[in-house]
Amino acid sequence: MRKLPLLFLAILLSAQDVIRVQVQLVTILATVKNPQGALVGSLTKDDFKILDDGRPQDIRIFDRQAGMPLTVALLVDSSGSTAKDLRFELDSASRFLRAIIRPEDRACIFSFNQSVVQIGDFTSDVNALERHLKDIRSEGGTSLYDAIFLASEQLRTRPGRRVIVLVTDGDDTTSVVGYQQALHGAQDADAVIYGLIVVPIPGSAGRDIGGEHAMMSLSDDTGGRAFQPRPATELDPVFKDLAEELRTQYVLGFYAQAIPGAKPYRRLEVKTANPAFAVQARKGYYFRDNFK
Repeated sequence: MRKLPLLFLAILLSAQDVIRVQVQLVTILATVKNPQGALVGSLTKDDFKILDDGRPQDIRIFDRQAGMPLTVALLVDSSGSTAKDLRFELDSASRFLRAIIRPEDRACIFSFNQSVVQIGDFTSDVNALERHLKDIRSEGGTSLYDAIFLASEQLRTRPGRRVIVLVTDGDDTTSVVGYQQALHGAQDADAVIYGLIVVPIPGSAGRDIGGEHAMMSLSDDTGGRAFQPRPATELDPVFKDLAEELRTQYVLGFYAQAIPGAKPYRRLEVKTANPAFAVQARKGYYFRDNFK
């Protein structure tokens, strides 16, 4: 019988003892404000705490002052109900893109009515983006949830921060997917939704309060927020606030591990060392079990 060299035997035994542990990188875009509502952009990694279903996590990725490239999916509601305000919305969106997109950033325009159309590819060419905005025309119904779901699929593999900016009156009438599928898609793509809900007239009989609340929930659950400009001609200051917020975000990341018996959806909570600061961040994520 041939004896195995001791070194070979040690390597063999070590290989048999390897335990495969499934991990998933979870990224979080966080906005921090002081009690007066002003943005706070000078915190360090040690100032943050992440709880994954109540369990503290080691922060493995940290970026301050939004140094990470930005990818924006700009979703424009082109349904018949937006016809009156569409030109104001497109002009404001054009100025927003020109203010926020840097050479390392990318943006793409999605127009949605009863259908969802991706106009062009992701690009840093603002002139091309402005031409794409000019191609949008109003007609038909509103597939808002479909637009979020399909834009999230396109964002999933994009590098850096992923943001959905949605300009709409909040009314979904023709989507194939529902609210939960749209939310799941955005969360699975690590995308933050900012909803710009162009409210027609406060108290108007044609106003969709349910749609407005759905947009607020989608924004809040993904770590963004909803704006309600009245009327559409007041979009410029809203876009200005959004641009400032995107420039003052923190990017946090941790490696989540598979937990036997745990539900796929996990709750997230992000805190700072200063309890007076308010943190705006995603409320949860779906753990992807690739071993099943």
